[in-house]
Amino acid sequence: MVYIDDIYADEVLDSRGNPTVRATVVLSDSTVASAIVPSGASTGKREALELRDKDDRFGGKGVLKACENVNVSIADELIGISPFNQAEIDALLKELDGTDNYSKLGANAVLGVSMAVARAAALSLRVPLYKYLGGSNAIVLPTPMLNIINGGAHADNDVDLQEYMIMPVGFDDFKEALRASSEVYHTLKKLLNEDGHPTALGDEGGFAPNFKNNEEPIEYILKAIEKAGYKPSDEIAIALDAASSEFYKDGKYELKGDNKVLSAEELVEFYENLINKYPIVSLEDGMAEDDWEGWQILTKKLKDKIQLVGDDVFVTNPKILQEGIDKGVANSILIKLNQIGTVSETMKTIRLAHRNDYTCVVSHRSGESEDAFIADFAVALNTGQIKTGAPARGERTAKYNRLLSIERELGYGEYIGKELFKR
Repeated sequence: MVYIDDIYADEVLDSRGNPTVRATVVLSDSTVASAIVPSGASTGKREALELRDKDDRFGGKGVLKACENVNVSIADELIGISPFNQAEIDALLKELDGTDNYSKLGANAVLGVSMAVARAAALSLRVPLYKYLGGSNAIVLPTPMLNIINGGAHADNDVDLQEYMIMPVGFDDFKEALRASSEVYHTLKKLLNEDGHPTALGDEGGFAPNFKNNEEPIEYILKAIEKAGYKPSDEIAIALDAASSEFYKDGKYELKGDNKVLSAEELVEFYENLINKYPIVSLEDGMAEDDWEGWQILTKKLKDKIQLVGDDVFVTNPKILQEGIDKGVANSILIKLNQIGTVSETMKTIRLAHRNDYTCVVSHRSGESEDAFIADFAVALNTGQIKTGAPARGERTAKYNRLLSIERELGYGEYIGKELFKR
């Protein structure tokens, strides 16, 4: 019988140069697997707690306490048990912590171990991670959302909306979809350079120049799509992440880029005008996480027109998602493993979403690493969509390159971009 022989954690760096947890699991058959935990910049208030040391090291962002929790408390609990029951292991981790948001052990400690156990089990069985987690039904290659212009909390510019993304929906396979996206990305860089805009990159690999308003980035992206030789809407569509909690103040939405202060109803009208004017197929966090009434207004108005993705409002939490379902809020959910804490809990949220006809978008964080776990995870759960940044910077391209490998391995994989937004 194979069992967990050792578990330990190290403090390593993420893509923003901040410390994070790398957990390693060693099995009795000599299998060794590690996982690195991501970290967000724009975070929801109800996310699972990321444990930080809050001392002089790394400006208080050290994770030595979280690592110690892995090395002592978690290791003592899991060493000697089988790695092949993910649900049991994650339940033990949740019971060991004993809080609703992992405030005792830290979600970064728990998630690192949860992911590392899954990876170790797959390696031990000599199957790919996506097949271990998803079985023979794991065949859908996700359509990517590529964040090619950054604003909001992800960039030092005057753009309020956080992410302007392209979605290559009109292609037959992932490889060609990624190629087209990369070509649009490089064409956009040329256009920005020609107009004298700086092309420094934001946290997620997108460009982050200043624009005159929140609409101008869309115009640039459309020009880039066409100049790269592709058709807007039919081949490459646009997705937005407003991250509106970041500009929600005292019950109003302050769009500094447009010099406007809007009510929820007025903000919905602002979005509707954009959707009517441009080939926008998805809007994430259109309303603030605390503005449930605004979310209901947005959903009632636009749910039949586009995908309305809840991130900060749901934080990958099945209880909160159920509340949103009951209140008629959104029609899609962003999936981030470190918002909820374990692989099993994340899978539970996805199952709940699918049962209620909510789409799921597996997502990276702004603080990422070379770990490509979410690429396998998106295929395993057949989510059909993944959001992991621009086609640049190693921590982003690691996920895309892993998906290219998975597509090659599968041979019979499905790319369903053309079917995603048929409403």
